[in-house]
Amino acid sequence: MNRVDAVSSHVCGGPSNVYRDEKKSDDVVICAALRTAMCKARAAVEHTLVAIGVVCPLLRAAIERTGVDPQTIGDVQISSILQPGPSLVPARMAALMAGIPVEVPADRQCSNGILAVANVASRIKAGYIRTGIAAGVESMSKYDLMAAWNMSLLPDSVLNDDAARSCITQLGTTSENVAARFGITREAQDRMAVESHRKACKAQQDGLFDEEIVPVVTNVVDSKTGKSTTVTVTRDEGCRPDTTLEGLASLRPAFSKEGCTTAGNASQMTDGAACVFLARRDEAERQGLPILARLQGFSAVGVPPEIMGVGPAAAIPAVLAQTGLGIDDIDIFESGTITRKMIRYCVNKLKIPAAKLNPKGGAIALGHPLAATGIRQLVTLLPELRRRKGKIGVVSMCIGGGLGAALVIVNEE
Repeated sequence: MNRVDAVSSHVCGGPSNVYRDEKKSDDVVICAALRTAMCKARAAVEHTLVAIGVVCPLLRAAIERTGVDPQTIGDVQISSILQPGPSLVPARMAALMAGIPVEVPADRQCSNGILAVANVASRIKAGYIRTGIAAGVESMSKYDLMAAWNMSLLPDSVLNDDAARSCITQLGTTSENVAARFGITREAQDRMAVESHRKACKAQQDGLFDEEIVPVVTNVVDSKTGKSTTVTVTRDEGCRPDTTLEGLASLRPAFSKEGCTTAGNASQMTDGAACVFLARRDEAERQGLPILARLQGFSAVGVPPEIMGVGPAAAIPAVLAQTGLGIDDIDIFESGTITRKMIRYCVNKLKIPAAKLNPKGGAIALGHPLAATGIRQLVTLLPELRRRKGKIGVVSMCIGGGLGAALVIVNEE
């Protein structure tokens, strides 16, 4: 049994719960799910999207669409990962250095948005609050990526510890590790990337993203002229309709000469935000708020940091065991990984049908605004479940430092 199988066995061992499709007064329900357009980070014409200016329109829209009395909102949790200076995974490194098993999650990184959802939901479930908003936002244009990898600021105790040092393996290298270890070819990755763009472009052309997106007014600065103009951002910028297998095959590997990760089959750097409004069911009914779906379960699981992209392959079985569901019970999987090889491994491992995976494209086409990604996936999932008359959806992602996270929702529209 390899380490990934061992992790999956560890978190999924024992009898599963039995799923029952029943509504309870203390259910945590989703009353609104919104996002901004996903904008290319550091594009030639840069969008000056900053956290406050992006999140505020979403919060206002959530209040307006639900009709909630703002005085009754119990909590607002907004996640953002990229901060000035090194933004590594100190909790994960400390836990592993202390001898805590690799399966035990610490730090959340790219799942911080979904963790905000889980945190607000937990507070509602515990009776501390009755409504709340969870959001994620990232402005990758504003971040010095090199600062995150400034190893000179780390103590020798970290640099000399194999487990801690594995947590700071560059993400591109972890992607190559997955490909080498599990035999995932460059062609298979490129094919999935082409498919991601095809699905996203088709969804955009058909207007399937329109109801998800809240327009954001921002200034745009032309990098050549310095001229600033005001624009309203309403469309995702990463979708490329001209993506072809031949074009992707011509790209050079980004991390090693013999590697297979390229700019074409890896996720894009992106600016964006997303949010959901959550409530206890009886409170939503009391205020007459719309009920879109209910949260059914959440799981975060640790995996070996050097192959962190396999995280969903451990987290999805864990949350399915928790909720008493199986792969065949799920109508749509929204799964986010930084490269196609990582999602290819998870699809193969869990035997996820291609028709159920990211039906409107994934991070390769839409982008990966870190802390906003998980909630963006949730926002995209809900209307697609309704459109397909589906019932149950899963959101999952891999996480830097060696983790996976997954969340289950049940459609009620």
